[in-house]
Amino acid sequence: MNVPYFIAKRVIGKRVKDGKISRPTVNIAIAGVAMGMAVMILTVAIVVGFQMSIKDKVEGFSADIQINKMDNNNSLEPSPISRFQPFLSELKKMPQVKHLQVYATKSGIIKTKTENEGIILKGIGEDYDWTFIRNNLVKGAVFRAHDTTPVNDIVISQTIASELDANVGSKLLIFFVTRTRNADSAGNYGYEQRVKTFYVKGIYHTGLDEFDKYMVFADIGQVQSLNFWTPQQVGGFEVSCYNFKNISENEDAVNHIIGQDLVATSVRKTNAAIFDWLDLQNTNAVIIISLMVIVSAIAMISALIVLILENANMIGVLKALGMSNWGIQKIFIMDGAYLIALGLLIGNTVGLLLCWLQSQYGLIKLPQETYYVSQVPIYVNWQYVIAINIGSFLVCMLILILPSFIISRIKPAVTLKYE
Repeated sequence: MNVPYFIAKRVIGKRVKDGKISRPTVNIAIAGVAMGMAVMILTVAIVVGFQMSIKDKVEGFSADIQINKMDNNNSLEPSPISRFQPFLSELKKMPQVKHLQVYATKSGIIKTKTENEGIILKGIGEDYDWTFIRNNLVKGAVFRAHDTTPVNDIVISQTIASELDANVGSKLLIFFVTRTRNADSAGNYGYEQRVKTFYVKGIYHTGLDEFDKYMVFADIGQVQSLNFWTPQQVGGFEVSCYNFKNISENEDAVNHIIGQDLVATSVRKTNAAIFDWLDLQNTNAVIIISLMVIVSAIAMISALIVLILENANMIGVLKALGMSNWGIQKIFIMDGAYLIALGLLIGNTVGLLLCWLQSQYGLIKLPQETYYVSQVPIYVNWQYVIAINIGSFLVCMLILILPSFIISRIKPAVTLKYE
């Protein structure tokens, strides 16, 4: 028979049955562990959910990796490159590459009778993946780009539509400044203003103002025409990958095969401010989790000390019968393990239930103009949940060893004297 385990069960059972004075203290400790675990699960689920929501929106506008010409052009209008590159077949065969598409951008100003709005016209081709924009459409539909005859349809954001008082079907004039087709006698190029008429095909809304305020989608043929490019010239390529965690390795792999005249840049670099801000959320999560583990550990230490002191007479009897200090310590460590496990079970149940309710019904709303999302996002990563449970249990158990050493200071002669 495992004597420490048998006595540990009796100690816990007798505490509940007889209503010992330790009962409220232990219940408070269990509640503390449960609350700490629930808060930790919610913290991780919210932080990961928030990071994934923002990351998906940024990726939706610019993919994971952009390939452009390597030059000194730091503007939002990349220099043209050929859409027929020798590395494309090899790039498409890479296991980490999910999708490849061409693009080009052009700065412009939308003018109506009363308003002007600066925009970036993003030209896309037949190979463009509309999934992200379709998922965020609020009105209308997306257009189908044509490589031969470019369409005059555009997709604008709800932010732009509101500022211009535009709707689906609205006619918009967009003014551009572009380099002249031919150089003068001295070999210098001038600049001219050009205007094009577009019709709103669809209106999207993502809540990410950094892009919603200026991003307009059009047929890539329109950008080619504005810049006097040939149909074979594009601004660059966008590469979507399967695993964002390996974005740096994927960027290096793409740079390795595209040659010296081109450069591949990850979305983490082109939008460094946004991703640095998201990384700061990890620090907040670590601080909250650490504080909750400390609170849980202190609560369990208090409960264990009360249990030991309440059973001082029993400890004296066991010592008089020859049981070692370590043997008696194991009794109370087992009791502590039971109480911690019970608190973790309750905490997991409450935490996961709250996560489910928020993900299903969006109970907690957020101002989208500030947080980029309309409600608190939730993503339960089971690896993180398991790691938090194991880590919390081990930390609490290690800390519980300390108060158990009080047992070595209990003298049988003293405790038995007052029995």
